[in-house]
Amino acid sequence: MKIQRKQALTYGLVIAIFLLISILLYFFNQFETIFYSPSIKSEEWCDNQPCVQIELFSTVFIVVQPSSTFIVYFLGILTVLIGAYLLKVGRKQKFVAWWGIALLLWGLGAIFAGTSYQAFSYEIKCAGRAFCIWTSWWEVMYLIFSVGSVDAMMIAQTNLTPERTHYTVMRLYATINFLVYVLIVVIGSVIPITILISFELMVLFLAPSIMIFILFNLKRRRRLKQPIDLYLLRIWVFLIIIMGTYFLYFMTNVTEILWEHDIWFSANDVLHIGLILWMLYIWFTLNKFKKLNDLEKSQ
Repeated sequence: MKIQRKQALTYGLVIAIFLLISILLYFFNQFETIFYSPSIKSEEWCDNQPCVQIELFSTVFIVVQPSSTFIVYFLGILTVLIGAYLLKVGRKQKFVAWWGIALLLWGLGAIFAGTSYQAFSYEIKCAGRAFCIWTSWWEVMYLIFSVGSVDAMMIAQTNLTPERTHYTVMRLYATINFLVYVLIVVIGSVIPITILISFELMVLFLAPSIMIFILFNLKRRRRLKQPIDLYLLRIWVFLIIIMGTYFLYFMTNVTEILWEHDIWFSANDVLHIGLILWMLYIWFTLNKFKKLNDLEKSQ
């Protein structure tokens, strides 16, 4: 009962923090002052990407990249469902529960990203304006959800180590990393400064955590020979391969070549399909180990 009460407080705190951040950014952002360079007129938004006009209950709106929208929403919903499942089965297993929180945040981030980068990008960033704005509240929340997700994975990792020093250092790193990033994003949204709310800066905050995960699980694997660390190493390597494939596809301009032939398959689709497979592998791994004795002993 005491464990469940403590977990409920933790979940409540996580929800409260993200609600506070989202409200702050919603009311005090300056996104309306940030435009693309070179500028993009609203009527030009659909010139080089697929758009579908839909009428629903006498309301007409434009959906951008419908096939890509389906893929990213599928990723987001699948990830949220896996996260909810892990929270349910991880009531007495902090490692699994924190992975549940991480995937819930990742899934919400994917849904937010798909909403503003793809599905309703015209409605959010262009409709009613002469020129399209560069970013939106939805996109910035996606950045924060993503960093929060990986930091939650870091906290999950701390529940694998019985060594107090590692536990404290890793939790402190995750907390400071998240708070510093949120502060930077808030500054970038309010002043505004585009580099502070960019995808590239988010990647810079995520990359060190992935390297820490690899080193941490590699060290544990060599010392303790526990199966969970081997599976976790595969998770991190799988993610690196997915990201590498995405950047390779992006840099070779395959998207533009396919779009010229009305084949609407983009680098984002490569990334999101890869992440769908990644999420299924995470579910398989954590479901396999959720009742393993070595996990219980290591907490």
